[in-house]
Amino acid sequence: MTDTALPPCPECSGAYTYEMGALLVCPECGHEWPAASGEWAEAPAERVVKDSVGNVLADGDTVTVVKGLKVKGSASGIKAGTKVRNIRLVDGVDGHDIDCKIEGFGAMQLKSSVVRKG
Repeated sequence: MTDTALPPCPECSGAYTYEMGALLVCPECGHEWPAASGEWAEAPAERVVKDSVGNVLADGDTVTVVKGLKVKGSASGIKAGTKVRNIRLVDGVDGHDIDCKIEGFGAMQLKSSVVRKG
């Protein structure tokens, strides 16, 4: 056993994990996962979402669409320069990582690469 405290089980949060070779094992649920060479991560790294020019986005930000977007089922798309308020960052499908409501279109998801903060 090493001097550093072992991390809790990522499946059941059990505190009685132990090392077995290159793996960490939870005796409570039987989950096994690779040991990270003695440097135990307390929590997974937070995902950073950046806009088209590299500004970091956060929940509640206001963004501006930087290029015209086609919208399925709509005769007119979203025009460049459209402001979108109160965005929410999500783990979306196909890189759509912003959940928002756009006036005149309703709820939809956007890619962070087509918006600019501000």
